Amino acid sequence: MTPMHAEESEEWLSGRVESWVETYKKAMLSPVILRLVEIHQPVTIAELLNHLTITTGWQITERGLYRTVKRLQDTGFLLSEERDAPRTGAKRKELALSPEGAQYLAGIDANLIELPQIRAK
Repeated sequence: MTPMHAEESEEWLSGRVESWVETYKKAMLSPVILRLVEIHQPVTIAELLNHLTITTGWQITERGLYRTVKRLQDTGFLLSEERDAPRTGAKRKELALSPEGAQYLAGIDANLIELPQIRAK
């Protein structure tokens, strides 16, 4: 491998980090959504999107969020119920974590690792 100039090295490293972040976001989106629903249930899609943005700083489209929520409902991890919205009476879907969703999160929690803080000597 030929040596890179500092600017090329920074660009290469930035690309690697960006690639990792996108992969991480895709892998973690479902568990993060489930955890946020667990914390804030019952929660609407709009509220969930707001909590997701505040908590993670991630920008996700409403369409992307709907697709993920639909998949989580189809797997039985999320439950939804339509409620009348205050003042307008329009139907609003509220999400809650199902017992299976809670078990799924518990399984993820049981397999997470936390690296110890190591200080250089």
